[in-house]
Amino acid sequence: MLTIIGSGKVGGDAALFSALRKVDKDILLLDVVNGLPQGEAMDLNHMLSEQGVDVHIRGSNDYADMKGSDIVVVVAGSGRKPGMTRMDLLKINAGIVKDVVENIKKHASNAIIVPVTNPLDPMVHITYKTSGFEPSRIVGMGNMLDLSRFIQFIHESTGHSRDSIRALVIGEHGENMLPLPRFSTVSGIPLASILPKEKLDQIVKDTRGVAAKVIELKGATVHAPGNAISAIVEAIIKDRKKVIPVATPLTGQYGHSDVSIGVPAVIGRKGVEKIIELDLNSEEKEWFEKGVNSVKTALAGI
Repeated sequence: MLTIIGSGKVGGDAALFSALRKVDKDILLLDVVNGLPQGEAMDLNHMLSEQGVDVHIRGSNDYADMKGSDIVVVVAGSGRKPGMTRMDLLKINAGIVKDVVENIKKHASNAIIVPVTNPLDPMVHITYKTSGFEPSRIVGMGNMLDLSRFIQFIHESTGHSRDSIRALVIGEHGENMLPLPRFSTVSGIPLASILPKEKLDQIVKDTRGVAAKVIELKGATVHAPGNAISAIVEAIIKDRKKVIPVATPLTGQYGHSDVSIGVPAVIGRKGVEKIIELDLNSEEKEWFEKGVNSVKTALAGI
């Protein structure tokens, strides 16, 4: 069973995309707001019925209903408002996430947890510390969402099919994220041989700043994060062994321990089955370290 805690726009979209991917026959939407998850579940089931998709979505306000869940997605928390950084949300959401994770420990102790709440990387580490679960069972969503934006900018700049683009974003899910043109290709052709450095630098800059632009224009990011969540869930449930950039606790990789941040990883039935350590150049290492320091500073503050 897949459980999604938080039934707002992102949680609802995560349930929708997960159902369309047919990752599980049973999806549970949980929320503390009476009626919200039940109403969202009804609406989604009506849509799935017309589509002929035999996935059942339930809504509940009772944490006990997540018993037996294989994966628990944590979307609960305050959303990012126009003008706010992800770190502005830190103290608001830390307490919410701790409470949610305590309930996961109580009712779904064998589950893999997919944290989504912002600021993502500190929340991933709070989830890890609060749960006491193995690092491999903590699979944060952050860079998978950043990657979707990076791919779109590459598509716009090259005019080539989105399907032919293979790219990578690691590091902090925030202003210090690290899009990696050097590790990106179009149908196997290195991106650097297609676009000039000035254009690559602009794509990286745009990727770092586009979330704030979307929030400014429409108030929230919804569809891209909902889809990113479902892509991670699918890789786990279907044991895809897919390389995805996810935020997970480091235990010596990239020279760091006791911090959680985005890294490329093989995602399968056991969660994070292997972290891939890239040979970063000096500029890439500098940005990665900026992200690590930002997350450590945030964690020190709480």
